[in-house]
Amino acid sequence: MNNWYAALNRPALTPPDWIFSPVWTVLYIMIAVSIFMYFRAPCKNHLWLTVVILVLHLASNFIWTYLFFGLQSPVMALWDIIFLDLSLVVLMIFFWQASHIAGVMLVPYLLWVSFATYLNYGFFRLN
Repeated sequence: MNNWYAALNRPALTPPDWIFSPVWTVLYIMIAVSIFMYFRAPCKNHLWLTVVILVLHLASNFIWTYLFFGLQSPVMALWDIIFLDLSLVVLMIFFWQASHIAGVMLVPYLLWVSFATYLNYGFFRLN
């Protein structure tokens, strides 16, 4: 992490820093498998809309780190993570329609991003 983050007041339930890397590694593997399963499914409704939302969602996921740590802006990161939450729910619906397993594989990701939203809001409010 960085000195700015280390100096922030932390919301309750903030996990230790070391937990983020292994959790995200597992989640990224599950996301990749879910995407693979979606595209292998024989019947996909709203394919192009799903692809657009997926690309925007993944971009949002990657930009969050820059907004929060690079720009040191919990408020900008909060807006980004809210979009991340909403777009993930839409993706889960589309993935579920194509492959129930693909949709279910995103549930841990939704739980983690929801927790991250709570933490992001807490950092915004406390600092």
